[in-house]
Amino acid sequence: MSFASTPVTRTMVLGLVGTSIAASLFDIKHYFDIQVGLHLFTYRQTWRALVYQLCYTNSSEVLFGAMALYHMRTVEQQWGSRKFASFVIVSGLLTAVLPPLILAVILRPLTFGMFDFLPAGPTPIIFAILAQYHAMIPHIYKYKVALTTGPPSANDADDSVPGITFSDKSTKYLMALQLAFFQWPGSLLGAGIGWLVGQAWRSELLPGALTRWRVPGWLVGMRGRKSNERFEGMRRRLESEGVSTAAASGAQHAGGVEGSNRRRTMGQQILDEVRGAF
Repeated sequence: MSFASTPVTRTMVLGLVGTSIAASLFDIKHYFDIQVGLHLFTYRQTWRALVYQLCYTNSSEVLFGAMALYHMRTVEQQWGSRKFASFVIVSGLLTAVLPPLILAVILRPLTFGMFDFLPAGPTPIIFAILAQYHAMIPHIYKYKVALTTGPPSANDADDSVPGITFSDKSTKYLMALQLAFFQWPGSLLGAGIGWLVGQAWRSELLPGALTRWRVPGWLVGMRGRKSNERFEGMRRRLESEGVSTAAASGAQHAGGVEGSNRRRTMGQQILDEVRGAF
């Protein structure tokens, strides 16, 4: 029930865990990271850019990645599975190209070949989703962790006590930051580009064809035209019920007690009169 109405997030979590276990069992983890000088320049293995986000290469990253995706499932609940799946695919394609390209063209020459490694894992996609989670989901509560050892005095206000303020969303951010620093600087590069891609999507800075594109409905479990007609009919019924309820409420206020008595049965009116007599 925790993955209710989030089939895309459920598939991502199960796929991440499954591919990471399979890569470890079949001893193919070395095919998923990218060393620019060796893999791209020497052996021309450009296909690694399309597969490096399919799995993580250690169990800690798998755990934190699965937990981060699970806690950000509310983005799919807010958007719907079709839009969320479209966003994940577009973000995955952009983050498959941009981090290796920026690393090969800009960062590697600037660091004289020292910055050459891009680790495996969907950290860029997770940070693209995190950008939407940060903008869409409000925090519920905040709390402060005091930096002083002694208890505060009665005269001290909450704002005057030195400390760090957190919210209920802070744990989600900390899990994502842990992914960004697991194999830095490569993981930090992927996280930063993923965050920028998510912000660009939200700010409509990407080409309109990318933001408006949607995956086919059947891919996320939609039944095509019949499903759309069913939901459209449900929407119309809800709207008509809302209009009729508003009209009835307005009539009740306009008619006063007379309108209320007219809607009640004769037996209810007699009982009200008897109660008033006693």
